[in-house]
Amino acid sequence: MIRKFIEKVFSRRAVSSAGAPSATPEVIPVSRHGVRRESISSCARRVTETLQAQGYKAYVVGGAVRDLMLERTPKDFDVATDATPEQVHALFRRSRIIGRRFRLVHVMCGQDTVEVSTFRAMHNGDGDDTRMQDAHGRLLRDNVFGAQSDDAVRRDFTVNALYYDPATEEVLDYCGGVHDVDARTLRIIGDPVVRYREDPVRMLRAVRLAAKLGLEIDAATRAPITRMASLIQNVPPARLFEEMLKLLLSGHAVACVGRLRSEGLHHGLLPLLDVILEQPLGERFVTLALQRTDERILADKGVSPGFLFAALLWHEVLAAWNAAKDRGVPPVPAMHEAMDQVLSVQAEKIAIPRRFGTDMKEIWLLQWRFDQRSGKRPYRVLESPKFRAGYDFLILRCESGEVDPELGQWWTRFQDVSDSEREEMIAGVAQVPGTKRRRRRRGGGRGATDGGADAAPPEAG
Repeated sequence: MIRKFIEKVFSRRAVSSAGAPSATPEVIPVSRHGVRRESISSCARRVTETLQAQGYKAYVVGGAVRDLMLERTPKDFDVATDATPEQVHALFRRSRIIGRRFRLVHVMCGQDTVEVSTFRAMHNGDGDDTRMQDAHGRLLRDNVFGAQSDDAVRRDFTVNALYYDPATEEVLDYCGGVHDVDARTLRIIGDPVVRYREDPVRMLRAVRLAAKLGLEIDAATRAPITRMASLIQNVPPARLFEEMLKLLLSGHAVACVGRLRSEGLHHGLLPLLDVILEQPLGERFVTLALQRTDERILADKGVSPGFLFAALLWHEVLAAWNAAKDRGVPPVPAMHEAMDQVLSVQAEKIAIPRRFGTDMKEIWLLQWRFDQRSGKRPYRVLESPKFRAGYDFLILRCESGEVDPELGQWWTRFQDVSDSEREEMIAGVAQVPGTKRRRRRRGGGRGATDGGADAAPPEAG
């Protein structure tokens, strides 16, 4: 009894710091918030209509409502309801229950998917193992269902705790989120220290949302971040990768990385954020890569996570590669050693999926192969499935000042000229002073100029 009383007292204090959320929401009419039902995806409307027709509460919730109020196009639509996952699943033929930490339902409508969550409550202190925490206070599982007001209080930021009813076009606001949207303020719900301990990723999310949406982080929300940044190390690497990918593919990666550094959250996430950004050459390369990524995303063009992470980790690979060559390891084995070393260290922080790791290795190996412009090697490089990605990577290196622009210009021309002109270009490279002497020192014959010990292995391209 005493324990429950103490938890209720502290819960009230935490709630009051976020603008005194109430069990009775403020009902915001469409004349004030301006979001029309036509702005909601047809799939999300169908989900809410079906649930409401069966007597359940159902609202579009979270980022979609926030983005529409900010006159932005939502990436996706989520629905919150008082129906349990099993009840939701029973109503939709094309649906499935997913998750363990958070049990959700994915409802499919054609190519669209709407994520449906059941209203959740704060921990009631009764020892229920549906809500578990580790030694640092991080939630391991959170499936305690509750009322809509409970669900609002346990969400991360006030601007994400808005519930939109497509039927009435009203927004239910329990936490003052509409006011914060209008004021362009990002404010955490509850005690920031407790909420960051529950889920350290909220610190990264605060940085991402503030940079992406142009919001100012509330002073109380921001204050504990620097001293609690080390809690990020307790987050599973796979989940950390997902959050970092959202940050880097937000269309505002440059601003996000800048905020990470200013809040002290960059240490340990990626080696480059610890070391490379302190080096002028490395910082130019990384900033340029992030700028190009932002430009493509904002122009609705495709981007490759493998390419982006290859750029972010390149200078770590480059340093390890040079160190291995200095020890006498031949270039290609040295490159493989460097790649494995960097990815192994990185896996302890952020678990980069293998499919992206494979792309990254091919892009990195091509950087060595671009220097090999004799014999048939340039033709083999052109045949590589990752040639275009590797070439774009090379151009970034040239633009950042890492390598001589002549190399990028050579490959730019080599792609488009005739076979006879290509032969002339290769012959022209062979006449560069010192080139033949280097080949003779490695040994004569075909192996020295076309597939010798330094040549990239067949699987590289």
